[in-house]
Amino acid sequence: MILSFNAEDLRSIIDQGDLRVEGRFVDASNATLYGIVSLGEREVGVIYKPIAGERPLWDFPDGNLAQRERAAYLLSEFLAINIVPYTIIRDGPFGLGMVQQWIEEDENFDVMDFAQSQDLRLRSLALFDAIINNTDRKYGHILMDAQGNLSACDHGVTFHEDDKLRTVIWQFAGLPFNENEIALLEHARNLSKEALSELISPAEINALNLRIDRFLKGSTFPQPSQDWPAIPWPPF
Repeated sequence: MILSFNAEDLRSIIDQGDLRVEGRFVDASNATLYGIVSLGEREVGVIYKPIAGERPLWDFPDGNLAQRERAAYLLSEFLAINIVPYTIIRDGPFGLGMVQQWIEEDENFDVMDFAQSQDLRLRSLALFDAIINNTDRKYGHILMDAQGNLSACDHGVTFHEDDKLRTVIWQFAGLPFNENEIALLEHARNLSKEALSELISPAEINALNLRIDRFLKGSTFPQPSQDWPAIPWPPF
């Protein structure tokens, strides 16, 4: 039986438990598997994306998508946004891959209605996506559990050197950052290069810092690019 655990226990189970695959998401472009991690009698649901199942992308030639998912999680934790479910890179039945805590969604959650709102939690997600240069923020990647906790998944195509922000959340574009958002951006500048050096390239780390500096100088949420599609397709 899958139960709820505190953060420390959940991480211990995902880190150390035995991973078995229960099913596959057939609509995903890369191998995306649902699994159960067991440690003794304790079980946690997870998403498992083996690196061997990744489809090569011409514009993300360095590293792999799993590393970018882990980098997004580390930044979320460093900034205390806590928007990305616990994410590690570990071994599994199909080799090394990304393993992420499964979020049980609220069945009554209307993601399209929420994603077009002015909710402050959504505003934090929009800023996070701008920082990581997320090129694939779809409606289906926005998750809400029954307790009203917002999470976001699928961060494999992030941290590119070029501006590639594509998202379904554009209602904050051009709005000035508030004091908390400016403080968060300033804090983001303090994330050490060592924390990300094994996950994304030096050029991408440099681009991350330059992007943060640009946001601080402009003091507003970014606008959609005129040179790149603003919304991922399909948007779900």
